[in-house]
Formats: sequence, structure tokens, C-alpha cells
Amino acid sequence: MSLKRVKVVLAAGATMASLAVVSVTGSVGASGATTVNWSTVQTLAASGPTSMAALVAAAKKEGTLNVIALPPNWANYGAMISTFSKKYGIKVNSENPNGSSQDEINAIIADKGRSTNPDVIDVGTNFAITAQQKGLLAPYRVSTWAHIPAALKQPNGYWFDDYGGFVAIGCNAAVVKVCPTSFAQMLQKGKGYKIGINNNPTASSSALAAVMAAAIANHGSLNNVKPGVDYFKTMNANGNFVATVAGPSTVQSGATNIVIWWDYLQASGINTLPGYAKKWKVVIPSDASMAEYYTQAINKSAPDPAAARLWEEFLYSTQGQNIWLQGMARPVELAYMTQHHLANAKALAALPPLPKGAIQYPTQAQITKAEAVVVANWPTEVTSGP
Repeated sequence: MSLKRVKVVLAAGATMASLAVVSVTGSVGASGATTVNWSTVQTLAASGPTSMAALVAAAKKEGTLNVIALPPNWANYGAMISTFSKKYGIKVNSENPNGSSQDEINAIIADKGRSTNPDVIDVGTNFAITAQQKGLLAPYRVSTWAHIPAALKQPNGYWFDDYGGFVAIGCNAAVVKVCPTSFAQMLQKGKGYKIGINNNPTASSSALAAVMAAAIANHGSLNNVKPGVDYFKTMNANGNFVATVAGPSTVQSGATNIVIWWDYLQASGINTLPGYAKKWKVVIPSDASMAEYYTQAINKSAPDPAAARLWEEFLYSTQGQNIWLQGMARPVELAYMTQHHLANAKALAALPPLPKGAIQYPTQAQITKAEAVVVANWPTEVTSGP
């Protein structure tokens, strides 16, 4: 089942802007071939110098692709990268795999003009919109553009959502006697809870989502997330909160025995650890059902512009979408793929069950407002770390 609503609601009355495709520049060589400036290509043609075949050839000639903040166990990115590299013979340089969305934006600014500059980013939508506003992104519409729901993409292709999931509670049942199934239960004292989120919510979309979900459960709302900050303040005072970048390593070390994180990352990142398949229990909290998507974008200053576009074409192909699905994430084209029997049936059946009742999806305005509240209050009321 696919997510039915969206993380980003486009402004009322927004329409698809006409797309002026600037794709071929330079002069005609002695052989009659036209030089293509791939950094200006906004969509592929059926044939000719900006066709898929031409893109593949140009990307192979570049030979490299720079990605950032893509842990191998995050939504099956390890398999995604290796499959892409093997298929096209392109070396993928993976920088700062455990970085945050803000780290990605910082990198494309700091590394501009360098061969190591990230070609593409995978960030929270609020970060993608900020990057677009700063003029950091290049518009591009993948060949399967029509398969992406309209509200999950910027009309001109400056950014487009890729995969999503639910904020979930993961618990080591071998250590915690009774695993909590709600935010309310996680505030209980004396249970031996060592609870972490995946980063600092002032800089991470996944951590911010945990605070927003906590607000829903703590008499707040997506329009009022201060109760979410108050919730973690109480958890910290109770001794249950661990200020760290929680994930597979902290679970294995015992630093955390409960993690509030995306359901697909709980499933693919922690459940797959040796010995954790049966003892790591994942539930969507009974008092807060919140879902979001992450977002793809191409760096305007990408040093490998053809490889960047080929990477996006691969991600949004049936093969790429199914790789995300096999990582327990819900790919953005899942509705289309399910309707046309293109989704991997085994992977689809293995997805964590959707919760009963209403599911809440924050709008961009709500995310932006929440981010401001968290930035203003989290460091002083909860912790300045990790």
C-alpha cells in the first residue's frame, strides 16, 4: 500500500510551469556530432544527442558519481549504489555516509568548483526547498516523471520525492522486558529505557520528524510542535533519553535499547543486524501515526552532470524503485508500480503493517514552522548534542 497523502502541499493554484529545456550547447564538431552541456539538460529526448543512450555514454565517459549521506543500510542504498556502479561501470564516491540533510547542503556550498562536490543529494523536502531558493539546484525531470504524484515533486524538477515511511519505535526485546508501543509509555521511569533519535533535530529531518510525532502524542499538533520539545525535555529529565546519533551501532553497543526512527530504517538497518531479526521489535506508535517522504535533487554545480542525471534515471526506474522497496521503504512510484504489477511482491508483503486510523502528513509550512521552534528551543531545553 502506498502513502496516500503527501509531505509537501504545493501552494493553491500552482500549475505546471512551462519547461524550457536547455539541453544542447556548444559547436558542431568535425564529425558532425553536437556537443551537449549535460548540466543544462532538463529532460531526455526519445532520440538524438540528449537521449538515454547518449546520457549513458556521457556518464560512462565522466566515470564517477559523488553521493553524500547515504549509509549502506539506509533504504537499501548499499545495494542501490553497487547495482548502479556495476550496471554502468561508474565509480560511486560516497562521502560522509552518516551525515545529515544540513551536512549535504553545506557540502554542495563548500565544495563548489571541486571534483569532490556532491553531484546529487537525498534530503528532507524542507532542505531541498531551501537549496532551491538559494539557487543551488538544477531542474531535471526523469523519464518516469508522470509516475510521481504531482504533489510530491516541484513542477520544473528542482526536487522530487523518492521514498517514505512512518516514525516508529524500535525496541530490543531481549533487554527491555516490556517494549513500549506509544510515546506515553516511553516516559515511564525505572524501566531501563535508553531511548535515542537518529540525530540532532535542529539539523536532521529524521530527528525533526521524531519531535513532530512526539508533539502529536503529547497534546500538540503538526501546527504546534513545542509539546514535542517538552516531551523530550521530560524524557531527558526522567533519565530515559540518550543524546546520541542513535542507530545500528548504538543498538549493538548497548548505548540505546530503544530508537525512534523511520520504520523502514528500523527494519533494514537494525533488524538485519546479526541476531536482531527476532529480538528487535518495531511498531508504529499507537498515539502518533506520522509519515513523510525524502527528496532527491541534482546539484547545479555537479562536477559529473551526466552521471548525476543517469543516477536519477536509475533511481526512478522499476529496478531502482524495487531496490528501495526491498529496503523496506515505500518508493514514490509504488502506487503506479502496484497498479501495473511492477512492484516486487515479496518485498511489498514484507513492509511493516500500516497503522489503523488517520495518518498525519506534515505540509511544508508545518515543517518549516516546526524547524524554527525546534532550533529555538531544543539546545537550551533538551540538549546541545549530539
